[in-house]
Amino acid sequence: MSPLSFDGRTAIITGAGRGLGREYALLLASRGANVVVNDAGVDLEGRGNSAEPAESVVETITSAGGSAVANFDDVREAGTGKVLVEQALDGFGRLDIVINNAGVSCPRPFSEQSADDLTATVEVNLYGAAQVTQAAWPHLANAGHGRLVNTTSGTLFGAPGQSYYVMAKGGLFGFTKTLALEGADLGIKANCIAPAGWTRMAIGAAADDLLTPEMWEFAEAAMPPAVNAAVVAYLAHEGCAVSGETLSCSGGRLARLVLSETEGVEVSADLTPEEVADRLGAITDLAVLHQFTSAAEMLGHTQQKLINRTR
Repeated sequence: MSPLSFDGRTAIITGAGRGLGREYALLLASRGANVVVNDAGVDLEGRGNSAEPAESVVETITSAGGSAVANFDDVREAGTGKVLVEQALDGFGRLDIVINNAGVSCPRPFSEQSADDLTATVEVNLYGAAQVTQAAWPHLANAGHGRLVNTTSGTLFGAPGQSYYVMAKGGLFGFTKTLALEGADLGIKANCIAPAGWTRMAIGAAADDLLTPEMWEFAEAAMPPAVNAAVVAYLAHEGCAVSGETLSCSGGRLARLVLSETEGVEVSADLTPEEVADRLGAITDLAVLHQFTSAAEMLGHTQQKLINRTR
C-alpha cells in the first residue's frame, strides 16, 4: 500500500500542544498537512493558560519544513470554533479535517466532585468538541471528503474517580455516531479514537491511586503516545473506509469498541417487576449480540420481532 499523504489538506487539531494531540499534529504535518495547532496551555483541570505548548509544536513542524500555525483560544469559549475555522481558511485556503482532542480531567471520587469539576470537564471535553465541529461542519462538507475524529475513552467501561470525565466521553461516543449518519450524504466521515498514552493526564490519574503499581509499570512501557497518531491519521485520511466507529488503541492492541444489545426476551404489556427479576439471566445473556448502525435500525429490528411474534 502506498503511503497515506495529506498533501494540500488542512487540519484543525485541538489540544495539540502536548501529549496525544502533539503527536497527531507532528505526524499529519510530516505527511504534508497544514495544521492549525490549538492549545490554550491549561493545566490538567482546565486552569491557567500558556502560549508555549502550541508555539513549541508549530516551531517543531516549521523547522522540519512543515506548515502550521498556532492558536491559543480555549475550546470551551463561545466563538473559538469560528476563530479556528477562519484561521484555517485565511492561512491555508481550505479545511478538510477536524480532530477534537482537547480534554481535561478532574480525578476524584464522585462524592468529592464539585460543580466546578463538572463545568470544566463537560465544557472542554464535550461542549468544546461540539462547538468546534459545528463551526467546521459546512467547510468539511465543502471539501467533499471531510473527516472528523473525536476522542472518547476506554473509561466508558467504568473508571472510579472519573465520573464526569466518563460522562463527557460517553456523550462524544454517541455524538460521533449521529454525526456519521448526518454526514453520510455530505462526504463527511466521523469516527472516534479511544486512545491510551502515557501522557501527563494519564500520569495525573495514576497519581491519585487509580492505577496499581503493576498497571503503572505496564502503562509506562506499553503506551507510548505516538502509537495513537497512526490511528488518528488513518481516520483523518480521505481514504478512511469507516464512519461512526470507535477504534480503541491500548497497550499494544488496536480494536473496535462497539455498542451492542442482547437478544433479550419477549414481554407483554402487563410486564411486572417480578417477571423482570425472574428472567434477568435471559435478558442479560451475551450469547447473541446485535449491533445497530442507528436508533432507527434498532427500532426496525424490534418491530420485526413483534411482527414475527404476532404472525
